[in-house]
Amino acid sequence: METTANNAEITDGTEGRRQIPPSVYTRYSDLLSRVNNFSIIESTLREGEQFANAFFDTNKKIEIAKALDEFGVEYIELTSPAASEQSRQDCEVISKLGLKAKILTHIRCHMDDAKIAVETGVDGVDVVIGTSSYLREFSHGKDMAYIAKKATEVINFVKSKGIEVRFSSEDSFRSDLVDLLSLYREVDKLGVNRVGIADTVGCANPRQVYDLVRTLRGVVSCDIECHFHNDTGCAIANAYAALEAGATHIDTSILGIGERNGITPIGGLIARMYTADKDYIKSKYKLHMLRDLENLVADSVDVQVPFNNYITGYCAFTHKAGIHAKAILNNPSTYEILKPEDFGMTRYVNIGHRLTGWNAVKNRVEQLGLSLTDDQVKIITAKIKELGDIRPQKMEDVDNLLRDYHSAIVSGDESQVKNVLSVVPVIPS
Repeated sequence: METTANNAEITDGTEGRRQIPPSVYTRYSDLLSRVNNFSIIESTLREGEQFANAFFDTNKKIEIAKALDEFGVEYIELTSPAASEQSRQDCEVISKLGLKAKILTHIRCHMDDAKIAVETGVDGVDVVIGTSSYLREFSHGKDMAYIAKKATEVINFVKSKGIEVRFSSEDSFRSDLVDLLSLYREVDKLGVNRVGIADTVGCANPRQVYDLVRTLRGVVSCDIECHFHNDTGCAIANAYAALEAGATHIDTSILGIGERNGITPIGGLIARMYTADKDYIKSKYKLHMLRDLENLVADSVDVQVPFNNYITGYCAFTHKAGIHAKAILNNPSTYEILKPEDFGMTRYVNIGHRLTGWNAVKNRVEQLGLSLTDDQVKIITAKIKELGDIRPQKMEDVDNLLRDYHSAIVSGDESQVKNVLSVVPVIPS
């Protein structure tokens, strides 16, 4: 079967869906790529709790955890049980839910935190400590020798309890590369399940991410987890670059909520990965649940799902320009890389405006069960444009205009046709 780099499909009116010819820009996958073999560590209940508006009580955490589990994420990460007594109790409660997803908690590289974490019943512990010069000087004040010693102590303790352990640097992209790789090599020898890279301030770009992950892949044998903040808008692209370079796990949160501008949004990552391997993503996650997941969290933190949100924003599958609308009606893949129906979404062609085209209006005429010739459709389209020059028209107003015009045409009364076409636009005051 012929494919393109993103496996785009086109629609042929008589032949159904078929693949378009391969593009000259098709890039063959890197041998180390994990684009079609990765896991999501969903951190809404950890990173997401650091969002400015966030407060999840126990019942809400359970609701979100169950929804994420049903969606299909492989891991759910919870706030450190050392953060507060309620956080500790919540770790215990969620760990006992019997979810398919593995339950993780995120702690400082400190034995006090580790001892609390392993008693909560979680499936794994994510250990982190700052390694950049900024954090070593202004946060914990420790040198790399201390970090390596403390990491060894904590990792060996967690491993002795028979649960997963990940060790991550913090502010990885502003850390000394030699120090970083030496530390990762040491913890890999201890038998960690994963090492983590964290773009804590969102300063990295996809090229830097690819280079670091690819280098690290040659140093450690364990899995590689990546955590990308979105301060400079690269979180999704960075996650994709990491997977191309051989990373195995990506941290996400619903709507990307988290500290400051948050991290890689699960919806955005799903959209990106769908274009890379649609069948893999469709078989792995219940995509139709994405909108409900996002609405659940949006309501919980008192925000609106953005109009241009990946997949679920109300403009995501809305088409307006006449040229676009014509092509979409003939073949949705001309202007859509994502199929809305795969996500439980629907396509909307907006025709009540001055940019509309007669093909889009004709499609609406047919949807309404009306019968007009192409010339008649072009005439009424000109009227819609005239009205649209004054203000956008609601679909209900356009439908009424089309029905009135059709009735006048059917009646054969030219005066009725002229009356419909002479409707004076109402200028807003």
